[in-house]
Amino acid sequence: MSNLITLYQDLIDRLNRLDWLVPTLARLTFLMVLFFYFWNSALLKIDGSIFSPSAGAFGQIFPKAAEAVVWDVSQMTLFQRLVIFAGTVAEFALPVLIVVGLLTRLAAVGMIGFVAVQTIVDVLGHGVALGSLFDSGQALIDQRLLWVFLFIVMVLKGAGPLSLDALAKRVLPA
Repeated sequence: MSNLITLYQDLIDRLNRLDWLVPTLARLTFLMVLFFYFWNSALLKIDGSIFSPSAGAFGQIFPKAAEAVVWDVSQMTLFQRLVIFAGTVAEFALPVLIVVGLLTRLAAVGMIGFVAVQTIVDVLGHGVALGSLFDSGQALIDQRLLWVFLFIVMVLKGAGPLSLDALAKRVLPA
């Protein structure tokens, strides 16, 4: 029995030495699972240029206002244009920062905020059911909670050794 316990403790010691792998795998998982979701969503928000929001952006972010003016982007207010611009820039920039591992903690905090706003718009603007936790269904809340957990790992652990953050730490003076 003591051999089994020793074997288990040795295994745990080896796994603890692989702690660097957690943030690296979190970023890789983000790339494989969510990066193109956010990138493609950002592409839908522009109409030729990042400074000209599309009707799709208007409908995605301000669905009730867009519907009220039949998705006529010329009817957008300055506030709506600024929100769409900021959201589009965030949807392009934050995922790229996470993938390359630059300012990863800050980008992950930004993504948590982005997902929170996205969820609020989905529920209040588009009428998507939020669902509930601790049930057998796979609802919006379950999906978004997993996304946020992935970002929390990055906030707590950083980008890992295979990142521009790690390179900057080695190259730049403290």
